[in-house]
Amino acid sequence: MNPLLKDLQPYPFERLRLLFEGVLPNPDFRAISLGIGEPKHPTPEWLKSELMAGFGGLASYPPTAGDLALRQACATWLSKRYGLTLSPQRQILPINGSREALFAVAQTVINPTLNAGSLQAPVVVCPNPFYQIYEGAAILAGAQPHYVPSLPERNFAMDWASVPADIWARTQLLYVCSPGNPTGAVVPLQEWAELFELSDRHGFVIASDECYSEIYFRPEPPLGALQAAHQLGRANFKNLLAFTSLSKRSNMPGLRSGFVAGDEQLIQSFLLYRTYHGSAMSGMVQHASMATWLDEAHVVDNRAWYQDKFAKVTPLLQEVLDVALPDAGFYLWAKVPGQDDERFARELLAQYNVTVLPGSYLARTVDGLNPGRGRIRMALVAQTQECVEAAQRIVQFTRGYQP
Repeated sequence: MNPLLKDLQPYPFERLRLLFEGVLPNPDFRAISLGIGEPKHPTPEWLKSELMAGFGGLASYPPTAGDLALRQACATWLSKRYGLTLSPQRQILPINGSREALFAVAQTVINPTLNAGSLQAPVVVCPNPFYQIYEGAAILAGAQPHYVPSLPERNFAMDWASVPADIWARTQLLYVCSPGNPTGAVVPLQEWAELFELSDRHGFVIASDECYSEIYFRPEPPLGALQAAHQLGRANFKNLLAFTSLSKRSNMPGLRSGFVAGDEQLIQSFLLYRTYHGSAMSGMVQHASMATWLDEAHVVDNRAWYQDKFAKVTPLLQEVLDVALPDAGFYLWAKVPGQDDERFARELLAQYNVTVLPGSYLARTVDGLNPGRGRIRMALVAQTQECVEAAQRIVQFTRGYQP
């Protein structure tokens, strides 16, 4: 058995299940879950016909690199969305959703023997709070995660300056999530410039998780990592990979489809790994994905639904919680009364049958501090009226809550 498996932390939703054991939700209220970030808006109806049109693809093994037509569709989307020109043949790979690829890239990039003979393992730097796949990928690749706290006073920007020089020197991979899960914060251009400079100095790879990029609330869409690199004159995207997905953009979490783009040499190494790993995307899914990347009308509609929903829900919750409209994404990251986010979530379920995720489950305690403690994450993925009803119940609950 791989001895590193014992170092993996329980997944947040397993912890949530244990937290709720023995809780009897108030039967006077129907259950509403804001716990899991699974899109609930309708998947476009035309996807069915696109899937059936690609049915013939099931009769043959798909190439790991993906059909050229799909990679060209991804390149077209990158051009329209970010004004970038990337080679479909050399700089783009289809992936089975961003989750599997964000995990797999660590297995490609990390060299656990680089410090052979020393007790210092390679390092993977990641945000704190964070998407748990980053940590698991680091551990199973034989690396040591290093957690960088977010700063609430700076709109949840990451405190990269807190990372010691000796940690940067051992870093082989940096995960960035922009827009961030759970905070919704977007990395600005100057911050990208600092990260690129650090990458150049120490030679680490940057993996930019951008699966929430198409759900935003400001006039300007979020800046992407490749876009930032281009604006800063880094035309070859050295040591940079950006990951995106159709799950949130197009309400297709079950399709398991996305792509990774960037540094040509990294893409080729990732392709080699994926060839052995067995990560080829079904031809049927590829056909449907190509049509989806080329259609923006459903994305505009989806974004408008989220904008309307957040405009209705956020002011309600602001009556009782420390919470603000995020830059992007579909989460609200709220500070609750007191510091016991587990108790708040448990009692909310018991009294009002609303599920939220304790913020401490999305973070790690470093030097005695857990940056998620005293916060909850609310995924506003259901239809607007259901989210408004959940918010109204949270307001009622909080007004009577004694921390």
